[in-house]
Amino acid sequence: MKLPKTTLILLLLALGLGGFVYLYEIRGASQRQEAQSQSEEIFAFTEDEVKSFTIKNQTETLKFEQINSKWQMKEPKDTPASSASVAFLLNLLETGKSNRKFSVSTTQLADYGLTQPSSAIAITLKSNETHQLILGKPDFNRTYLYALVDPPAKSKGNVNVLLVSPDFANAVNRQLSEWQSDNSPK
Repeated sequence: MKLPKTTLILLLLALGLGGFVYLYEIRGASQRQEAQSQSEEIFAFTEDEVKSFTIKNQTETLKFEQINSKWQMKEPKDTPASSASVAFLLNLLETGKSNRKFSVSTTQLADYGLTQPSSAIAITLKSNETHQLILGKPDFNRTYLYALVDPPAKSKGNVNVLLVSPDFANAVNRQLSEWQSDNSPK
């Protein structure tokens, strides 16, 4: 039995396409899943460990402190804080993951919006350990923000820049009234 030339070509194309699908879908899926699982946590503390935090953005500075297991805004007004807004931010800090990390020289930080950041969050834990998250510009397709975690005070070498969720910008860029408790004086 002799196969026509076109049938043989179609059979070879089907085998080639089947091989490509196998390599991409079956073998490549495990590699993609492994790369996705390599996203690492930004911080290694829990919400319960946070004693206070400060948010500095380009227009104002907000200070919050936990007093008797309730959050209190200390600046710009001394008033009870919105538990929902605080919980959203603290949950992001606890569970947030970095999709990617890369090293850049300190002279290139302006390219990522990290020399004059859009927002900075300073966190103080109950153990008096401090952490800082500096948020810069969004990436080219606005799916992530460039960020620095616990940047060194003065570094002339390279620093690690992380890609973090844009939810961090949503969590800190709120109206002052959204940070205040509903039952606090406005």
